[in-house]
Amino acid sequence: MQVRLENDILFVAHQDLPPYKKGGSVVRNSYFWALKSIACFTSRNKDWEYDAEVWVALARMLISFTESGYLGEKETCLEFPETTPIPNQLRSVSSYL
Repeated sequence: MQVRLENDILFVAHQDLPPYKKGGSVVRNSYFWALKSIACFTSRNKDWEYDAEVWVALARMLISFTESGYLGEKETCLEFPETTPIPNQLRSVSSYL
């Protein structure tokens, strides 16, 4: 998932967020609701925002969904621009574009 960092707010690109599909995969729908539940701002067709207070929870959640084996690493890895330092709390679940 492509991300950017501005003023200690992590923005996840809306096109990389998991879609909610009524009657869809339980794992993917659970992933959608889990990401939405800890975000400080969500809106349809807009990037979701996560403040620094939830970064540890976000990292743990991404690790958990990765380890489940149902989602690919591309769906659970945060991809930062090369010019942005990755915060310590997110290093275990991040890479550079």
